[in-house]
Order: sequence, then C-alpha cells, then structure tokens
Amino acid sequence: MTSILQILLLILDVVQWVILAHIIMSWLINFQVLNLRQPLVGQIWDALNRLLEPIYSRVRSVLPNLGGIDLAPLVVLLAVYALRIVLVNNAAAFM
Repeated sequence: MTSILQILLLILDVVQWVILAHIIMSWLINFQVLNLRQPLVGQIWDALNRLLEPIYSRVRSVLPNLGGIDLAPLVVLLAVYALRIVLVNNAAAFM
C-alpha cells in the first residue's frame, strides 16, 4: 500500500510542476519574453493549455469574475498542496 501512496504523491508532484510551468510561461508570454509564433513555444503552450484547461474551467465556473485576474491556477495549486498534506498526514492508513 505504500507504493500507492508514493504513486499518488508522484502524480501530485507532476501536476504541481506542470501548473508552475504554465504560470511562468504565461508571465513570459505576457511580458513578451516568449513569442507564440515560435513553433516550439507555441506547441508547449498549446499542450499545457490542453492539459490544464479542463481543470481550470471547472474552477473558473465557481470563482467570481474578477476582470482580468485569473485565480484558477492559484486555487488549483493550493488544492494540490492541500491534497498532498492530507495524503502525507494519513500515510498510516496506507500501511
């Protein structure tokens, strides 16, 4: 059962890094450090959006409209951290 816990924690780690990469890449695109017309940048951006948009859209439907501020990545990242804390604190149940 310990291996199931480790696999779940690994999945949460991967999700965390993908969300952080998406956040950083969105900042770099908005500050025009990265250009979406470059093929590699465009492909990575499209892949990240396809991965995360189903999750973000569900969170955005619950959050109030704040104009140009998108808090969905922050809420999802906090949910990943909270889920990780719950799993680690209840690790005894997996053993």
